[in-house]
Amino acid sequence: MRILVIGGGGREHTLAWKLSQSQGVEKMYAIPGNPGMESLAECISNISISDNISLVKFAKEHKIDLTVVGPELPLANGLVDAFEEAGLKAFGPTKAAAEIEGSKAFSKWLMKKYEIPTAKFEVFTDAQKAREYVKAQGAPIVIKADGLAAGKGVIVAATLQEALEAVDSIMCDHTFGDAGSRVVIEECLVGEEASLLAFTDGKTIIPMISSQDHKRAFDNDEGPNTGGMGTYAPAPVLTQDLLKQVQKEILEPTVKAMQQEGRKYCGCLYAGLMITADGPKVIEFNARFGDPETQVVLPLLDGDLAQIMLACIEGNLAKTEVKWEEKATVCVVMAAGGYPANYKKGDVITGMDKAEADGAVVFHAGTAKTEAGIVTNGGRVLGVTAKADNIKEAVDKAYKAASKINFAKVHYRKDIAYRAIARLK
Repeated sequence: MRILVIGGGGREHTLAWKLSQSQGVEKMYAIPGNPGMESLAECISNISISDNISLVKFAKEHKIDLTVVGPELPLANGLVDAFEEAGLKAFGPTKAAAEIEGSKAFSKWLMKKYEIPTAKFEVFTDAQKAREYVKAQGAPIVIKADGLAAGKGVIVAATLQEALEAVDSIMCDHTFGDAGSRVVIEECLVGEEASLLAFTDGKTIIPMISSQDHKRAFDNDEGPNTGGMGTYAPAPVLTQDLLKQVQKEILEPTVKAMQQEGRKYCGCLYAGLMITADGPKVIEFNARFGDPETQVVLPLLDGDLAQIMLACIEGNLAKTEVKWEEKATVCVVMAAGGYPANYKKGDVITGMDKAEADGAVVFHAGTAKTEAGIVTNGGRVLGVTAKADNIKEAVDKAYKAASKINFAKVHYRKDIAYRAIARLK
């Protein structure tokens, strides 16, 4: 089998790592890939992930049997549609189905129409009306840019002043560009967050292992929101009873609703959840694997990822066994100093081999290869991931490995999985 992975971050490195363990894989390509993926795949950096025509041409010329789309932008750009039209197999939702992530307003309207539990909300295209609504509702309140904003278009405003500034920033200053021409304003849900990813072929839906991300930049959930500073799996907040409830009240109704809307959903559906006193509610849906959730979920998959993905594409998921290891994983994201604000690139990274010798897997997120060696090339630089029999051992193993890695002004949280450890106590 010949596989192509689209994307070049930590999620895509993890996907390539897991796909490389599938049976019958003779060759793997990554566009653009990253230095960490080079031992697994031939990385092609001269094709843009938004150039559907060139990507289809490449897949045809290289006789690709399975293409796996990592990031949200190519999905929203209709890459899967282009592959399907060319008679090629691509894992991920079509453009119409990917709107569940591409438009927060669409996602909220879908949930309201089909009675899928979520926060109450209103949608605005007029900044003045948005401000009036915020003043009437009070704080805390959540302001979301409608479109794709690389995971950064959500502001949880603790005060009325913050909320009004968020409206002005998104709608008037265009902080997130066109993504903010429309905003969703919703009630601030209270509870503990968790992520649940699921495989689906548009009919059958099989959840993966639950996980929990750490969005804030600093320990004790302080500082600005980021793309994610670390994750662990499984998340004990999602008990077996709650998992059944999420399957019945959220995952299955959502896939059915998408089918009824003429937007059959195939691929990975990501539900960002808040476990409230009234039960689980959807914060947001993503149309792809999460980052850095993938880094802790896929190492626990006890099976052939390529075959599961093909079953989703071919509509055979009901006949496919999906098993998980009864272990725990932790991913510590090592970031550049200053992230998520301004940070420097080009600092040499040392000690990755020592970290892997300690039994961790180091997934590259923002790195580049130079004559000086592997250097930093993004805000989130590496995801140091460890697996163990329990969460405490996985935490210790991940941090021991992370301590071996160094680059200028390296920053990482020291409290990943603190909620899970507190629950175990």
